[in-house]
Amino acid sequence: MMRVTGHRLGWWGSLRFMGRAIGLLTILLASAVVAYSADPTLNDPRTMAFKPVEFSPPEPERVVLDNGMVLYLLEDHELPLVTITATMRTGSWLDPTDKIGLAGMTGAVMRTGGGGGLSAEQVDTELEQFAGDVSIGIGRQSGSASLDVLSKDVKRGLEIFAGLLRAPAFEPARVEMAKLQAIEGIRRRQDHPGSVVSREFAKMLYGPAHPSARESSVDSIKRITRDDLVTFHRNTVHPNGMLLGVTGDFKSDEMRGLLRNMFGDWKKGTVPELKIPDVSEAESPGLVVRFVGKDTSQTHLRVGHLSIKENDPDYVALAVANDILGGSSFRSRLFNDVRSKRGLAYSVGSRLNTGTHDQGVWLMRAETKLISTQEVIERFVANIERMRVEPVSDAELAEAKEAYVNSFVFSFSSPSAIVSRLIELEYDGLPKNFLQQLRDRVVQLTKEDVLAAAKKHLRPDQLKIVAVGSGEALPKALATFGDVKEIKLSPEG
Repeated sequence: MMRVTGHRLGWWGSLRFMGRAIGLLTILLASAVVAYSADPTLNDPRTMAFKPVEFSPPEPERVVLDNGMVLYLLEDHELPLVTITATMRTGSWLDPTDKIGLAGMTGAVMRTGGGGGLSAEQVDTELEQFAGDVSIGIGRQSGSASLDVLSKDVKRGLEIFAGLLRAPAFEPARVEMAKLQAIEGIRRRQDHPGSVVSREFAKMLYGPAHPSARESSVDSIKRITRDDLVTFHRNTVHPNGMLLGVTGDFKSDEMRGLLRNMFGDWKKGTVPELKIPDVSEAESPGLVVRFVGKDTSQTHLRVGHLSIKENDPDYVALAVANDILGGSSFRSRLFNDVRSKRGLAYSVGSRLNTGTHDQGVWLMRAETKLISTQEVIERFVANIERMRVEPVSDAELAEAKEAYVNSFVFSFSSPSAIVSRLIELEYDGLPKNFLQQLRDRVVQLTKEDVLAAAKKHLRPDQLKIVAVGSGEALPKALATFGDVKEIKLSPEG
């Protein structure tokens, strides 16, 4: 239900995140003990209730350089460490149709191929000398980069970091190595049935040519040249399309000056507008049932359809409905029905994946025995219908709301997390108090709101069912739900 950031905390940031999270949990547990001791009538901890956790995160400083680069600065002197992150307005949605994989390879070789006047080997050697860690990658909707470094080495670390972002060398040998690695990954990606079912499910939802579902091939990778990487970087990576976050042990005035020296003379460019087309109802016809024949011990299932975006007015109600249905693991309806009561699957649940740039996806998933495949899907459909016609119970709604409201604090559990959230929200064009708005809407949510959202947005007539499994009995089990067709996987390489 919460947004998941792509920010990389690094090893020390992860440790600090864990420490703060443990501290928050300790406070909650201590409060529980005090409340329990003060009231002798509380004999069952499951009946205990707590007020929502209130938390006001610190406000980072936001600065915009003359070239349009946005900086977020938040000091934290707990450890002698600094984390710098960059979010770039680029992505694989810009890949040419005959060179799918170009964006991802550009991001990879920006890191491995040298830059800023240093060879690839020199970059690695220098980072090793002062234990600096740099990563760069480009995903579907954005590019990201990070630097983790001791505060005493921040100037040199930032020089290397800026050189890789601004002037990557794309050494030919490293480009060829990246191509070989990408091709080897393509040849192996059909080895895992869980990955196969996820990819084929995405193609079923969006269409195989859509930016949210298309995938690279051996041929598309072979077509990519070093010049393609250079051009992609030149056309899509610009200072006015970059948001930089800095957290850790530094003084803000000194850091502002350092960042101006490193990035201030970088010229503006034409930033591509992130616009991913929606899939129309005509392109996504009703119920579809497909299977992939693969030798595996279990059937891997995905059942669902396209859904709303995160800025939709019904998002909060649908997110809570999904939490009750299958998103909350041990207390969800799917877990208790499919796993606990009937013993049909060890892994079962539902997810609502949303964003603001492309359509969301709502799905149910399970891994089950071949002989249980039909019954699991039947239980999926039955639980959808129940959500659509029957209000959730007071206890279910209270638990889901309490879990959301009390988990809100963990979105701001460290300076890195706070800055990352704000960068993510600005990148998506959302107000900086968007998460607080969601929290307030959850508090006000009613059973009628949840029922209305489930009835409107959980659509059994639009389900896409994809199963990966073995045996001739699989298509027979699926035939109950519609016209079954097989997805033939093409040999990779």
